[in-house]
Amino acid sequence: MAMEISVTEIEEAINYWRALRPSLGEERVLSPEVNALAGIYAMMIFERTRAVPLERVEPAARQLLESWRRQRA
Repeated sequence: MAMEISVTEIEEAINYWRALRPSLGEERVLSPEVNALAGIYAMMIFERTRAVPLERVEPAARQLLESWRRQRA
């Protein structure tokens, strides 16, 4: 696994998990998987970074990214 995640990759991972676990209810609440990755994406936009070192990513979100990367292979 790469040592960092790019903003493009996080967008792709979010879209992957949104397809598997779409938002539900009238409120359109994000699934826990999408919510975990959306937090990383928001931080990247706020900090204006193009990539984030994986050591800054929470373990649960890292597992989601690993699952997404495995399905791409």
